[in-house]
Parts: sequence; structure tokens; C-alpha cells
Amino acid sequence: MSDKSMKAAFSIEQSQKLAIANAFGRAAQHYDKSAAFQRQVGQQLVALMPTQVQSSKSSVIDIGCGTGYFSHELHHQGFEVTAADLSAEMLLQAHQRCGNHCQYLQTDVENIAMADDSYDFAFSNLALQWCNDLSVPLRELQRVVRFDGVIFFTTLMDGSLNELKHAWSHIDNKQHVNAFKSQQHIEAEITQSGLMIETLECKSITVYYSTAMKLMRDLKGIGATHLQQQRSSGLIGRQTFIELEHAYDKYRLKNGLLPATYQVCFGVLKNA
Repeated sequence: MSDKSMKAAFSIEQSQKLAIANAFGRAAQHYDKSAAFQRQVGQQLVALMPTQVQSSKSSVIDIGCGTGYFSHELHHQGFEVTAADLSAEMLLQAHQRCGNHCQYLQTDVENIAMADDSYDFAFSNLALQWCNDLSVPLRELQRVVRFDGVIFFTTLMDGSLNELKHAWSHIDNKQHVNAFKSQQHIEAEITQSGLMIETLECKSITVYYSTAMKLMRDLKGIGATHLQQQRSSGLIGRQTFIELEHAYDKYRLKNGLLPATYQVCFGVLKNA
């Protein structure tokens, strides 16, 4: 790749990161109202972590901490916590929740502004899917986590929100839902990082809505409306949302609710 091409690729990547940070920054103040799914997944990830003894605290970096929900949880479990996020607005919300119980770091997971061997553990709940190559943030986490330390993470996988994707396909050919990596792709990029897999479990997790519009509002509420892939621009009108409701209605269950299914990868990786 020529120097000019490399500079162009770097510029696009930086632009994407800024767009992601801005999307989550706009959602920061109201994020928690729409983040039930994120909390459900994160609680399962926290359950995989060791129980801490108050007299012997271990340090953990909560990367992609958002509003600090799990930074707060990890603190109360006895960890010394650094809440880290790309978005300054999210970190402000985290500070309001956690106060002086945590340290705060605005940083990019692909270039963490911390020295080598700074933490015993790393925790990342539903943040790494925004990286183009999973091995890049994992190598950074490997760098800042001490030898024999452990990285706990969740990320979304291929097949997430298929109901929504299929409903949109009946309306137009534009992309409205992010594409995520397959399990095989995730495993390959973990191997590239040099980390050792202790456990890697993939689960389907379904949340339920009375309308497709409420799902769309939650996605907007958590800032997940930024698409990494290109799409045609333009506002979505009221008639389009009526058509979306009609298309999504084919998935309605006997209890009257609409499913929104996510494919989630739970990873426990050792720095060995």
C-alpha cells in the first residue's frame, strides 16, 4: 500500500471512530433507559469473573465502560476500577455514577493510553464489535494486562437483529443494521492476538418489544445507530416506519410481542 493510500485509510478509520464516539456521546444522558439488553449481557459476563477479597484488591480496566454501570458493579465486588471510554460524555455519566470510587480514562481501545502491565484484568461488555479487526484491541488489552491476567469480553456476532434486517429488506435495499463477525472470524482474530482462549461461548439472547418502533428507539437510545458500512443517506419518513411495522409483524409471537434476537460471544482470554 502506498503512503497516500495508507494516509487515506487512516483518515477513514479516524473518521469512523469520531462518528462512533459522537453517536454514543449524543446518547449518553439517556443511555441507561434503553440499555436493558446491555445490562443483561454484562451481568452474565461479570458472573464469569473471580470473586474479590476486600483486603487484596485486583485492578481491572472496564474498556468501553459507557455510563459506568459495570464499573460501579466491579467496584462493589472489590476491584480497583479504571473506567475507560472513547466518549467524554459517557465518562461524565460514569463519573456521576461512580464518583471517586473509580479512575477515569478517555482512550481508544486500539491505542490505550496506559503503560504495559497496568492491570490484573480487563472487562469489556459489547464494545469491541465497533473495531474492524478484533485482534488489534485484544493485543492492546494483552499489553496493559499483566502476565497471567485475564480478559473478559462480550461482542456481537453475525446474525444479530436478523428479524429487523429481514423486515427492512422488504422495504428497500439500503443497509439499516450493522453486519458483525462470524464465530469463525472471531476465533481467528483471537488467535492472531496471541491470547489463550480459556472459554469462548456463543449464545442467542432475545429481548421482546410490543412494536418495532420501540426497538428502533432503544437502538437510537444506546447510540447504536451508527453504521460501520456505507449506506444511502436520507431521513426515514413516517410511511416507511409504518411499512417496517407491517414487515416486522410476521415475527409477532402468540403472546403479542416481537422478538429481537442477538448473537453474543462471551470470551475469557488469558495473557499467558
